[in-house]
Amino acid sequence: MFQMQNRSLISLTSPKSPIAEQYKNIRTNIQFSQVDKELRSLIVTSSGPGEGKSTTAANLAVVFAQQGKRVLLIDADLRKPTVHYTFRLENHQGLTNVLTRQLSLLDAVSTSMQDNLYILPSGPIPPNPSELLGSKNMTSLIEAAKEEYDVLIFDTPPVLAVTDTQILSSMADGVVLVVSSGRTEIESAMKAKEQLQNVNAKILGTVLNNKKQKESQYYYYYGGKKS
Repeated sequence: MFQMQNRSLISLTSPKSPIAEQYKNIRTNIQFSQVDKELRSLIVTSSGPGEGKSTTAANLAVVFAQQGKRVLLIDADLRKPTVHYTFRLENHQGLTNVLTRQLSLLDAVSTSMQDNLYILPSGPIPPNPSELLGSKNMTSLIEAAKEEYDVLIFDTPPVLAVTDTQILSSMADGVVLVVSSGRTEIESAMKAKEQLQNVNAKILGTVLNNKKQKESQYYYYYGGKKS
C-alpha cells in the first residue's frame, strides 16, 4: 500500500518531488507484480467517487511515459469523465466515437504535454455505457491499441457505483484500487475488492490517497500481501 496526497499532475509539473517519486514507486511495484508476462493494460478505480482514482491514473500514465514507454490513457468513465479536464483537452470526440465506429482509434487520440503520453478522452456521454464497454468493439479497440502503444491505462468509474469497471477488468492485465484516507469506509473497500474478484480481476494492489503526514516525515512504500 502507498500513502499519497492528492495532487493533479505533479508527476509532470514537479517530477522530482516526493509525491512524484511515490508514483514512480507504484509504477515499479506494478511492473514487478507481473512475473510471467509484461503488463500491457491497467485499470485504475476506486470503491466510490472522490477518492482520487483519476489523479492516480493520470500520474501513473505520466510516469510510465517518462520511462520511455508509449502510453495511452483512456477515459473509460463514460458517466463522469474528467481526463480531458486534467489534460486541458476538448471532449467532442473520443472513446465512444471509436466504439460506435464513427472514428478510428488514431483519429480519436490526442497528444499531451508529456512525451510518449497519448490521451483518448471519453467522447460524448452515451445512454448505454455498460453495453459499449462490454461490446466486441471494445475488445477490438484494446487489441488495436496494443499494436500502437506499450501500456494502456484505463480511468474507470467507481466499482460500487456501476458495473462498468467489472466489465472492463476482465479484459485488463491488472487493477489498482485507490482508497482515500478518512473517506473510504473499510466495508466499501472490501466490497469493491470482492466484486472485482467475482469477475476474476487481477488486483495488483491499493493506493492510499490523501493521508496527512507531518512535514518532517518521508513518504514510505509499504510492500507485502494485499488484505
